[in-house]
Amino acid sequence: MTRNALPWLFAALFTTASPWAQAQKVSPGLWEHGVSMKSQSGRIEAARKQMDDMMASMSPQQRKMMQDMMAQQGLGLGANGNSLRVCLTKEDADRDEPPPPEEGCTQTAKRNGNIWQVSFKCSGPPPSSGEGTVTLHNKTAWTGQFNVLTELEGKPERVQMTTASKWISADCGAVKPVPR
Repeated sequence: MTRNALPWLFAALFTTASPWAQAQKVSPGLWEHGVSMKSQSGRIEAARKQMDDMMASMSPQQRKMMQDMMAQQGLGLGANGNSLRVCLTKEDADRDEPPPPEEGCTQTAKRNGNIWQVSFKCSGPPPSSGEGTVTLHNKTAWTGQFNVLTELEGKPERVQMTTASKWISADCGAVKPVPR
C-alpha cells in the first residue's frame, strides 16, 4: 500500500465497519467514527502523521475542496484528525444484516445479542484480511476491535484497530449518504 492509499484504507474501514452495528437499529443520521491504529512496524502511525501534517498545511480553500470531495463520497472530517463523519440513511439503519462487501471482498458476520463477530478478506490492492468484534452499546454508540493483516509498501503489516462511533444528529448536513 502506498502512503497515498492510507487515507482511503482509513475511510473504507469506517464505512465498511459502521453498518455492522446497524442490525440493532441504530439511529439514522450523521455519525462520527473515531479510530486508533497500532501497527507492528509503526509505519501506519508515521503515514497517519504525514497525512495529518499535510491536511494541517492546506490552505482553507484546499481543505474545503478536500472536504467537499469527501462529502460527495459519503465522508466528512470529524472534529479532530482521527475521526470521519458518515451519513446513514433510514434504510441503512433499518437493515438487519451487514451491508454487502465491497467489490473484491468477502465477509462473514455472526451476531450474538449486541455483539457482531466479523471476518473479512479483500483481494486488494492492497490485499487485506481480518477479524474483530463490534459492540452496539445503544442506538447512538458502538465500539469495535479489529486485527487486520494488510500490506504497506509491499511488505506484510499487522494492524490492531480500535473504533468508537457516536451519533451526532439526525441531519447529515453536507455529508451525503455512502453510495451503495
